[in-house]
Amino acid sequence: MQTLPLTRDLVLIGGGHAHALVLRAWGMTPLPGARLTVINPGPSAPYTGMLPGYVAGHYTRTELEIDLVKLARFAGARLVLGRATGLDRARGLVEVEGRAPLAYDVASIDIGIHSEMPALPGFSENGIAAKPLERFAEGWSAHLDRLLAEPTLIDRGAVVIGGGVGGVELAMAMAHGAQAATGRVLPVTVVEAGTALPGVGRRARAALMRHLDRLGVQLIEGREVRRVEPDLVELADGTQVSTGFTTGAAGARPHGWLARTGLTLTDGFVTVDRTLRSSDPSIYAAGDCAHLSHAPRPKAGVYAVRAARVLDRNLRAALGDGKTRAYRPQRSYLKLISLGEKSAVAEKAGFSAEGPRLWRWKDRIDRRFMDRLSDLQPMAAPALPRHRAAGLAEEVAGGKPMCGGCGAKVGRGALAKALAGLPPITRDDIVTGAGDDSAILRIGDTRLALTTDQLRGFTEDWGLMARIAAVHAMGDVWAMGGAPQAALATLTLPRQTTEMQQRMLAEITAEANAVFEAEGAAIAGGHTALGSELSIGFTVTGLSPRIPITLSGAEPGDALILTRPLGSGTILAAEMALEARGTWVAAALEHMARPQGDAARILASANAMTDVTGFGLAGHLSGMLDASQVGARLQLASFQLMEGALELSRAGTRSTLYPSNREIARAMILPTDDRAELLFDPQTAGGLLAAIPPDEADACLAALREAGHPAARVGTILDGPPLIEVN
Repeated sequence: MQTLPLTRDLVLIGGGHAHALVLRAWGMTPLPGARLTVINPGPSAPYTGMLPGYVAGHYTRTELEIDLVKLARFAGARLVLGRATGLDRARGLVEVEGRAPLAYDVASIDIGIHSEMPALPGFSENGIAAKPLERFAEGWSAHLDRLLAEPTLIDRGAVVIGGGVGGVELAMAMAHGAQAATGRVLPVTVVEAGTALPGVGRRARAALMRHLDRLGVQLIEGREVRRVEPDLVELADGTQVSTGFTTGAAGARPHGWLARTGLTLTDGFVTVDRTLRSSDPSIYAAGDCAHLSHAPRPKAGVYAVRAARVLDRNLRAALGDGKTRAYRPQRSYLKLISLGEKSAVAEKAGFSAEGPRLWRWKDRIDRRFMDRLSDLQPMAAPALPRHRAAGLAEEVAGGKPMCGGCGAKVGRGALAKALAGLPPITRDDIVTGAGDDSAILRIGDTRLALTTDQLRGFTEDWGLMARIAAVHAMGDVWAMGGAPQAALATLTLPRQTTEMQQRMLAEITAEANAVFEAEGAAIAGGHTALGSELSIGFTVTGLSPRIPITLSGAEPGDALILTRPLGSGTILAAEMALEARGTWVAAALEHMARPQGDAARILASANAMTDVTGFGLAGHLSGMLDASQVGARLQLASFQLMEGALELSRAGTRSTLYPSNREIARAMILPTDDRAELLFDPQTAGGLLAAIPPDEADACLAALREAGHPAARVGTILDGPPLIEVN
């Protein structure tokens, strides 16, 4: 919970090694008053040093990845999953693909390099660059799967364009990894336009050439590539090399958008001084995308790692805390080059050695680096005061922080008891009131759905949260068969300067309104306040059909169709505790941000429908059964689950609302099955649950899947008392 006001925005563009270490340092020692944002295309960033080992089969993909979601949570930072495309320096904005620009007071760029070859005919269509590493790692994994599915494909071989240290190391890793995975030899060819292994000493070069021969890797020097086809690489002299997988590792190229920033560049890279500051005093750069004007160095990860401490210090100074320091990179560094198998060559200043011990040394260095970025502990809960009221210790047992999103709702039982005290509605223009998904108001011949929802912050990315909150609020209108019309925003922002308030409000309203407009609605006003933490809510009106879809129409025999997987509450709870993988969190947020207006229209023939939110599937289904006076049978095997949800649930991860939700188990027949616990998991922006006439269920399900919704037929409505039977 924030107690001091925010005064400055620091934005880290890219999740490179230097920025990853800055995030770790920020988690250890945050700077009060500063708000930290990191922008990266994905939830993780591969560690350069372990990529050859991953390709060779020595590491898993998880071991290779720096989890930026965990690092951001540890640092108290906002992680924006998106690709930066430019800077508007005059207005202090970072342009991000697919969303509103992000404001900064101080920014830093660490986006790495790429080895794409747009000028080489056919490479963009038929090859894959070794950098960015994420795409290469995915492409190599997919190729191994193809080799296992089509064993004869391995005979076509593979080609690496570029014979520097990186290309040669990658070629040996590919040869070893393919043979380890398939049991067969993958013919690998390295093509170098000049002389291979420039900058490597004579002894180390001889050792590497010997190991290329051992692995059967062919080296072609002094010939350029003319074009790349799906199954061959043609050289300038007409030679054709067979290939089933072509990668480019020739040179380090800057990302094109840097040229449009107006910053001083050297060969396309951001020119920085000894403090890592660019020609713009509010913008810094580090890693391979930066050019050290005071001490030019080759592109190597070791310089980014060693620059991180200076970068962290100088970013703090730019925000008003302390003085800057100079970065003085070492003149040379020890190269540890893996040889495919668990052996390596070491080379520095003419010294060379090789053997398995060197690989083990490199492995320890790499793992120690990754441990620094993954061995993160959540902040301990403060000790309870000695003098306290009865019941306080039990209420905060375990010290677990309260969840956000729908995990912060009041429990179903407490809410039902409170609403039971309301007097009956006497107005004849209120068709449905408390108890259904939306109130339905009659205004002349028009039926108007009216609903409201408020979400406590569950992600630091308030732009994404605004989109999810908009989807979540429209869920009640969709569940009644209505079309969203207008929304009023209710926003509580953390304490911050007036300028930062304006930035935050502009981003929230832009992102939310984009969602509402896509569904034919618009934000028509609202209310704002400042408080200790973020919350976003919307009151939504919707145009309802003359006969709305309510909870009370389910009939025996109806098929129960759910449009979205379960598990968001468990994943969000684990993310708060630094226990969820970043890829799981990113996938869950993507599910939650997907609008469901098209799904509601497909389900328009439903006899009853609700959206599954805070009370979990069991709670919301129970509401439908109570209103319709029927029972239901669920098939656990039919449910779609979000990636990671079952693993986390088995480990005991629970949302803070879970115990209240599970009280309904008294009215259920439950098997002993870990999956059953996710029926009580509170969902934020969860799926629509519809009771569909049995003769229409298959067509509805097919249409939902055709529209891209991971829908499933999860059960059947039964004739009988409102009891849930789970098989």
